Amino acid sequence: MCGIVGYVGEQQALEVVLGGLRRLEYRGYDSAGVAILSGSDLLVERKAGKLANLEKAISEKELAGTLGIGHTRWATHGPPTDRNAHPHQDCAGKVAVVHNGTIENFEVLVRGLEERGHARRSDTDTEVVAHLVEERYDGDLAATVRSICKDLEGSFVLVVAHQDEPDLVVAARRNLPLVIGLGDGENFVGSDVTAFIAHTREARAVDQDQVVEVRRSGVVVTDLGGTVVDGETYHVDWDTAAAEKGGHEFFMLKEIEEQPAAVRETLGGRMQEDGLLHLDELSMSDDDIRQIEQVVIIACGSSYHSGLVGKYAIERWCRLPVQVEMASEFRYRDPVVGRSTLVIAISQSGETADTLEALRHARAQKAWVLAVTNTVGSTVSREADAVFYTRGGPEVAVASTKAVMAQLAAVYVVGLYLAQVRGTRDTDEVRAHLADLLEMPDLIQEVLDRMGPVRQLARELQDAERVLFLGRHVGYPMALEGALKLKELAYISAEGFPAGEIKHGPIALIEEGTPVVVLAPRHALQAKLVNNVQEVRARGARTIVIATDGDESVTPYADTVIRIPDTKSLLTPLLTIVPMQVLSAEIARARGLDVDQPRNLAKSVTVE
Repeated sequence: MCGIVGYVGEQQALEVVLGGLRRLEYRGYDSAGVAILSGSDLLVERKAGKLANLEKAISEKELAGTLGIGHTRWATHGPPTDRNAHPHQDCAGKVAVVHNGTIENFEVLVRGLEERGHARRSDTDTEVVAHLVEERYDGDLAATVRSICKDLEGSFVLVVAHQDEPDLVVAARRNLPLVIGLGDGENFVGSDVTAFIAHTREARAVDQDQVVEVRRSGVVVTDLGGTVVDGETYHVDWDTAAAEKGGHEFFMLKEIEEQPAAVRETLGGRMQEDGLLHLDELSMSDDDIRQIEQVVIIACGSSYHSGLVGKYAIERWCRLPVQVEMASEFRYRDPVVGRSTLVIAISQSGETADTLEALRHARAQKAWVLAVTNTVGSTVSREADAVFYTRGGPEVAVASTKAVMAQLAAVYVVGLYLAQVRGTRDTDEVRAHLADLLEMPDLIQEVLDRMGPVRQLARELQDAERVLFLGRHVGYPMALEGALKLKELAYISAEGFPAGEIKHGPIALIEEGTPVVVLAPRHALQAKLVNNVQEVRARGARTIVIATDGDESVTPYADTVIRIPDTKSLLTPLLTIVPMQVLSAEIARARGLDVDQPRNLAKSVTVE
């Protein structure tokens, strides 16, 4: 998830673009770059690292002009280096392109471009767009971009400038957000209103597969066929600080809303034309994968909970034994791993000290190590044998939401890929499971749209002293995650248990009015979960049940029912996690706590 800004107007574009990038840097800080049309030249400057590196590089350069585009990057294709930083250009240096998202068919496009004589100068998927503009441009940049968008697969926002069109920036979107800023004698585009909030609060959203022509005199929006489309403008009431958070009071609330996009990005580009999985990041050969006899997942905190879900998926689909280990304990018990062991190390930042040390121990024992991380170029990704990048975008809040959601999607993909290579699931089964996964972003959004009653429930529970979470099968790891979120954010004593264990001790904790959250989506163990709800309610618990649409079996025993859409039982964690995130964040908010920076916690634990 990258930050993008484009400007045409009367001001010096460099200052406008840099100002927008400063406010967008939370969206990506691997590298940054700008392109300014200065006279008849399109001047590009880009640097790896944070925006300050770019600002230092251009501090003594003359980049004067009133048209510019800029980008702050969260790396997906290619490491965060100068050569991979945006904007990207064509062979002649007349075109500049910035991009957010994933072009899933870029490899096919690259091969065609190389066969036609284009020289590739980066490792990114973005560069293909610049070369395609170079090939197709006939004096109408907007028409060229419309033509190219028809040939692109995936999710993207593109912003394009051409030195032959000194009063035009063209932008396009599919699946990812793009917004227009409307000024007086100047106009803007950006990833969100943060990009231009210092200059205008009049905005217009861009709909799916639309192309925007931005000139200082006005803005025209068309569909991919070139037909002009209408749209409503709106006034932004937020101040600059709020705009950085998308109008939310806290980054965490914004990041919860970004989860459909995070899952979509994690899944994007993984499927071949035949409908099967292809993982570029995995350097292991098919023969290596077939030799695996056991899987060990190592992780900490929320990543550990995503690993527990991965255990269910991999054992189900691959018929391989899976252990899930706390990374902080792994190397101290002399684990039995070797060349026939696949160790999956999960870390959002890729710098978690305990996970790194566990990874190193596993490699010393000759095990294969696959890293699942959100951060390109992180230590975990460099030291592993193979890496799966979740591509969920930067996460600012300390308590993980969209990062763990992306990890859940990633472990499902890894499980399916192992099953595909090892032949434990046939081709039709793999395709069917992939189809189910690809529906999940829309279902997650549907859950998010239903969260009003959960926010009200949070206000009712803000004074609770203890909350229990119960689940079975894949619901158990999510019960652990729900309890962790509540502890992290609201400082409430909370525990997650397998629902079948409630009578083996935890039921003693229940007093009159104790809130108990039961994860009870439709499942083969549904009848047992209904019994568990009855048991705790009989002891005075306030029962809050997360249940599937249309399932009334638990309704008579629930004080509150939170509904989620129906899906395959193995995939329900992608849905049940959402109301628990919202509940925890809103309870913390009601208690007047800092949702983004809970006390005593850091985003990345880099020391043991």
